[in-house]
Amino acid sequence: MNFWEGKRVLVTGGSGFLGSIVVRKLQSKSPKEIFVPRRANYDLVQWDNVVRVFQDANPDIVLHLAGNVGGIGANRSNPGRFFYDNLMMGVQLMEYARRQGTAKFVALGTICSYPKHTPVPFKEENLWNGYPEETNAPYGLAKKMLLVQAQAYRDQYGFNAIFLLPVNLYGPNDNFDLETSHAIPAIIRKCVDAVETGAKEIVLWGTGKATREFLHADDAAEGILLATERYNSSEPVNIGAGMETSIENLAGLIAKLTGFQGRIVWDSSKPDGQPRRSLDTARAAEQFGFRARVPFEQGLKETIEWYRHRREAAQAK
Repeated sequence: MNFWEGKRVLVTGGSGFLGSIVVRKLQSKSPKEIFVPRRANYDLVQWDNVVRVFQDANPDIVLHLAGNVGGIGANRSNPGRFFYDNLMMGVQLMEYARRQGTAKFVALGTICSYPKHTPVPFKEENLWNGYPEETNAPYGLAKKMLLVQAQAYRDQYGFNAIFLLPVNLYGPNDNFDLETSHAIPAIIRKCVDAVETGAKEIVLWGTGKATREFLHADDAAEGILLATERYNSSEPVNIGAGMETSIENLAGLIAKLTGFQGRIVWDSSKPDGQPRRSLDTARAAEQFGFRARVPFEQGLKETIEWYRHRREAAQAK
């Protein structure tokens, strides 16, 4: 039986980096309708627009993937905006979905919600054992409130909301703007640009000692859809690859794959962010059969090639 058959699906953030992949995969499953609101037409921070998007989409399922996000620099510059926008979007969408009797609501959280010094690998039961890393705490806490809301609504109203915690994502079509990008696209851009210009060094934030886990966006999309189909519980679930690498090793690998042979300079006046990040992914495997499949180096190569082609196309105009 096709879970999606006959269903109307609202995908917030459906034109974004991750959302566009989710929508593409959804199309192959033939739901009745996929509705993707654009921010220019539906600013979901505003209650009136939340009401209007439900009137227009009339969804059976809501996949709330939209967010106001960025790397460490963007979080440091916009803590108030990141808190308010992410909180209001999620809380209002879930409240109106509950009022309308929406069959299922999938809220996408963030690994930034975990405490700063969470033991590695991060287990879901450790989510409340401390305050998040300071540079992205407002964003992480805003997203974590959706878990509180989902659990409260399930207890009081029987509302079927689930909460997923994806690790750092990467892949083709990522954000390569150095002012707002995350680690992988930022390092790729600096290395590729240095190779083309003949620069002898690149400068990266922090010490390089912090560790991260990275998940290809294609895998993340698969995990979200599997959870939507098979998971109906109040407990949060990590969505990750189950790996850990230092930013220093990441930079070295990207330098090798891009052909950059210059010096990598670490600007230790800039923050590292959370000291370590890596997820325990057992719950996702046990509860809905999700395991990441894209090998990390292969995913990096795809992402590098995508950026090169985009850069060449822009230069050719």
